[in-house]
Amino acid sequence: QVQLVESGGGLVQAGGSLRLSCVLSGRTFNNYGMGWFRQAPGQEREFVATINWSGGSTYYADSVKGRFTISRDNAKNTVYLQMNSLKPEDTAVYYCAADRTGWGRPRPGDYDYWGQGTQVTVSS
Repeated sequence: QVQLVESGGGLVQAGGSLRLSCVLSGRTFNNYGMGWFRQAPGQEREFVATINWSGGSTYYADSVKGRFTISRDNAKNTVYLQMNSLKPEDTAVYYCAADRTGWGRPRPGDYDYWGQGTQVTVSS
C-alpha cells in the first residue's frame, strides 16, 4: 500500500521561501510520476507542478512558473517543491500525489495516491 507523507509547510512572510518534501513508501518510488496540488478554503484543488518518473520532465501552473521548482530524489523516495518569492495568494494546503503511469499529469483525477497535506500560510 502506497503512503505519502508531506512536510515542510509553515508560516512565512511574503517574499520568503519554503521547501516542501513528500516521502513515498510501500512501492517503488521511481515508477511513479509525482505532482503537487493545493487547495485554499472554499476553492477547488488546483494543480501546482508535476514531474515524471525520471525527473526529466516537469510542468508548472502559470501562477507559480519561475517561482516554484519541483524535483525528486529517487534514492530517497522523495519529491520536493521549492517555493520562492511566496505571495499571500499561495496560502493553501499543499498535497503531493503519485501517478502510477509514471508520467505526472496536471489533473487531480489522474493521480492514484494522495498525502494528507501540509499547510502553507503566507502573510502580507
